[in-house]
Amino acid sequence: MRRVYLDNAATTRVAPEVVEVVVAYMQDKYGNPSSVHEFGRTVRRSLQTARQQVAELINANCPGEIYFTGSGTEADNLAIKGIVLNGEGKRHIITSAVEHHAILHTCEDLEENHGCRVTYLPVNGYGMVDPASVREAIADDTALVSIMYANNEVGTIQPIREIAAICREKGVLMHTDAVQGVGQLPIDVQADGVDMLTLSAHKIYGPKGVGALYVRSGVKIRPIIHGGGQERGLRSGTEGIPAIMGLGKAAELARLRLPEYGERLTRLRDRLITGLLERVPYSCLNGHPVKRLPANANISFSSVEGEALLLDLDLHGIAASSGSACSSGSEAPSHVLTAMGVSVEEARGSVRLTLGLETSAEDIDYTIDTLAAVVERLRAFSPLGEKGAQHV
Repeated sequence: MRRVYLDNAATTRVAPEVVEVVVAYMQDKYGNPSSVHEFGRTVRRSLQTARQQVAELINANCPGEIYFTGSGTEADNLAIKGIVLNGEGKRHIITSAVEHHAILHTCEDLEENHGCRVTYLPVNGYGMVDPASVREAIADDTALVSIMYANNEVGTIQPIREIAAICREKGVLMHTDAVQGVGQLPIDVQADGVDMLTLSAHKIYGPKGVGALYVRSGVKIRPIIHGGGQERGLRSGTEGIPAIMGLGKAAELARLRLPEYGERLTRLRDRLITGLLERVPYSCLNGHPVKRLPANANISFSSVEGEALLLDLDLHGIAASSGSACSSGSEAPSHVLTAMGVSVEEARGSVRLTLGLETSAEDIDYTIDTLAAVVERLRAFSPLGEKGAQHV
């Protein structure tokens, strides 16, 4: 049976070149970078190499603006809590209704336990934030604006530069969760004007368990983990060198394959979207049709339960998702789709298909044929059937 992996937004296969680096730093270069002997000094120099590789991927001004964390989620927590709780007294945060739960739950915690006020900006039908709404929401006590670079479920790319320009004008810091965008889009933190940016290794063919936070020089941020003062005092704990070196190598590979990688994925993505919308009646694309991640296709199928569809696809060798893998198992419809105005019925019938390095044209064609047949079969068993799909 053909196997097709279309869940790369959840995680990617670790690249062979990255595996080689990780193994080397587990077996041969195993010193603690805080140690003064040669074993430690060797690894400490390597740590700076990885920092440089990540900095070059996003065009940071210098490697010192990169701080390694245990995940993208931790980096998001550090960015938001590190600013709001840094002692300057401002307690207002602006974010959007379609953020990843790493942002939303962090904001909720700050509201419930730290006396913060959070503004959750609405989005339009494409899942996009209006920069004018950011301007209107900024107040005297606003400490931070955090808007994701691109949505993890529907792939919509946000107008980050416009939002960052407004934040600079108003003297407010700007953070963006770019976990999905890094590696697919040519991100330039200097041109974008953001003050902080989150990324994660396992979304760019690196290992799980490591992320990074870009912090523009001069931004004052408070640590949320205390201990031995690693990462220049911002993130204590002995560095996970094998994973960090894997992230560095993955970042280097990602930089070298752009923009050809994005262009190739865009062609395959458009082939997938066009094929499904043409072959499957009463289906619709979620997210912006053009301003979307190259690898993302999120489609709703009327009168079909998304979970049933995913199970059937799995039986045919196709791995997909109903949304964020971090909230799989939840019976609630996607908060992203409902914020976009998608009905509960349509949201429950949505499937996220995300492409990657190994995706081929043959994989796309197989997926189109399989999905069309599966949806037709499931609708035949639905109480509504295809006629009911017209009215959902």
